[in-house]
Amino acid sequence: MSIAIKVPSVGESISEVFIGEWYVPEGTWVDVDQNVVGLETDKATFDVPAPAAGTLKRVFKKAGETAAIGEVIAELEEAPRPATVAAGGGSGPAKGASGDSAATSGKTSPRAGDGVRVMPSAARLLEQAGLQPGQVEATGPGGRLLKEDVQRQLASARPAPGGAPVRPASGGGFREEKRVPMSPIRQTIAKRLVEAQHNAALLTTFNECDMSAVKRLREQYQEAFSQKYGIKLGFMSFFVKAVVDALQQYPALGAEVDGTHLIYRNYCDIGVAIGGGKGLVVPVLRNAERMSFAEIELAIADFARRAKENKLGLEELEGGNFTISNGGVYGSMLSTPIVNPPQSGVLGMHAITDRPVAVNGQVVIRPMMYLALTYDHRVVDGREAVSFLRRIKEVIEDPTRIILEL
Repeated sequence: MSIAIKVPSVGESISEVFIGEWYVPEGTWVDVDQNVVGLETDKATFDVPAPAAGTLKRVFKKAGETAAIGEVIAELEEAPRPATVAAGGGSGPAKGASGDSAATSGKTSPRAGDGVRVMPSAARLLEQAGLQPGQVEATGPGGRLLKEDVQRQLASARPAPGGAPVRPASGGGFREEKRVPMSPIRQTIAKRLVEAQHNAALLTTFNECDMSAVKRLREQYQEAFSQKYGIKLGFMSFFVKAVVDALQQYPALGAEVDGTHLIYRNYCDIGVAIGGGKGLVVPVLRNAERMSFAEIELAIADFARRAKENKLGLEELEGGNFTISNGGVYGSMLSTPIVNPPQSGVLGMHAITDRPVAVNGQVVIRPMMYLALTYDHRVVDGREAVSFLRRIKEVIEDPTRIILEL
């Protein structure tokens, strides 16, 4: 019996999706609930599982194309497990339209030595061309190496039209250009960043904070914290706590413009910028004012893991009344973060570096971090913004304020 694989509903505001990658080619036998295709929206990515066990008979939408919600993108022929599929491997391909089988490549999803997952069709092309996975740039979801990646590499090494050889670059290898469609997430990031620049009156104020006290606390309690909660005590939980404290004193930084009105909230939903598999995502810590240090660290670690696997839900990326972005993890010394509309403020953290500073008339070396607060001047006055950032500095330099509520 043939079963249609349709694009599922993923939210009220989503009307179409982008076909990211087909994990299995036509003619491949798949197990029930095995992921067959990765779809992308302007907010998140997700996988579509096989509704039943059988053979992926036909694919109607190729990778890179768009499809509407409810549209049929493939057809599955329901069937029992074929004898050629090993008992322990539900995803091994059976003999299909291309005449290939699992025995051709030796395994379904071989992995290169550097951890890159090689899709079966890509593995066959690599073997035919005598290439190693590490020689080809992987562009598929989660760093997968696709058949198209190998084809692109082979095409770049072929003679140009007219028989003229491709001239190698001065550093060796070949000069190459490639044109790839922007994913919905990247399109949305671009749109929202430009929107923020055009529709808000953005201004950035800076300060610096001495991280000595936080570092001492982490060193003193790291082992006990890790043993009790199963997670390391990081820097981000301190900054989330500091932002919550500052928002409660200066609520304008968490307000939102709605036409000719301002919306103030008595709760703190803090977005934490995380580099995901498809680009920057900002999952939200709901009611961060109620969360403990351990709850914050565990939530952020879970966000980071699922962001890399493209498994964050749409509801986790929506809302938020303030954002924290930590460019310091990539080595940034100083930057001017852009507000995530319709929010009115974003805090930029940066790298911690030992610098000479004056303390009580003496020059000493301290671990210092530059802080940057970008805010919407339509909502926030300069005095509030500077006071907000100074409050964060005070809390970070003396974390006991969080406990004593001083």
